[in-house]
Amino acid sequence: MDLLEEYRRANFFFESGDPLGASRLLEPIIEAEPHNSAVRQLLARAYFNSAQLNAAETHLRALVDHDPSDHYAHHVLGRTLERAGRFREALPHLRLAAAMKQQPDYQEAVRRVETWLGKSAAE
Repeated sequence: MDLLEEYRRANFFFESGDPLGASRLLEPIIEAEPHNSAVRQLLARAYFNSAQLNAAETHLRALVDHDPSDHYAHHVLGRTLERAGRFREALPHLRLAAAMKQQPDYQEAVRRVETWLGKSAAE
């Protein structure tokens, strides 16, 4: 198997709106290249976009463990936890990502989760 060609195909599937197809192509690649962060990140995003949140979380935690300064991995991990309704777990990752990189969508995610937690605490 040509891993680079399969990765390119998976990226095409992902960009074309087929995260399930992308994840099927990426799973054997990550088995062959378990330390490849680019493959792991795309696989995590494919899982996130196809609502396979537990699988996404597993790969995102591996990325964060490998490189704690990866703001994007923290952001997507926070978004994954948010999407799973685990707001208290999501907030530290979202805040860390927003502190590391000034991105409007990072700031918006922090505000959204803080707002939800504020409403939740008031109820």
